[in-house]
Amino acid sequence: MTKAEKVSDILATLEKLYPDPPIPLDHKDAYTLLIAVLLSAQCTDVRVNKTTPSLFKLADNPYDMMKLSVDEIREIIKPCGLSPMKSKGIAGLSKILVEQYNGEVPNTFEALESLPAVGHKTASVVMTQWFGVPAFPVDTHIHRLAYRWGLSSGKSVEQTEKDLKRLIPEEKWNKAHLQIIFFGREYCTARGHDWKVCPICMKYMRKELRD
Repeated sequence: MTKAEKVSDILATLEKLYPDPPIPLDHKDAYTLLIAVLLSAQCTDVRVNKTTPSLFKLADNPYDMMKLSVDEIREIIKPCGLSPMKSKGIAGLSKILVEQYNGEVPNTFEALESLPAVGHKTASVVMTQWFGVPAFPVDTHIHRLAYRWGLSSGKSVEQTEKDLKRLIPEEKWNKAHLQIIFFGREYCTARGHDWKVCPICMKYMRKELRD
């Protein structure tokens, strides 16, 4: 079986299991999605979704967020971890959005990645999940599974992103990255994983990981 055939089979399995994967982070617009993704760094989506209602009740747009102090933001988002850095990022990017973008979230990678606390993965999520621009955000689930299935060397998330973009048709990027995330949570967990019952690993898990 060629690698292209393997990828096609994996995508078919994911499509059967998750034909319409939802966006895991609760949001109503580009701004609330951006904040939610920023908060999700080293934090579960479940925890973020439990935390953002309290924050968005006070400020669900950059204008209102600017009215909150960094300390006020930090106190609310503490459950998500890394609150000192994240609160400064939220305050800083909100100020920039108001002053430079009329309160709107920009729709280019360059502009998004220039915002405080917004890295490539965060920008990629916003670009693909809100603006519909082809991108392949790589989180820990995707990075782990791509290595397990022999689709990437696993040396870095940057390399994994390049490998998956090369192997998966561009028109499927936006959906496939969500499908892999959900698959990683349900079937292909980091701990307690049994490759013999995993519908993809039982066929494609790297030999060195089986032994």
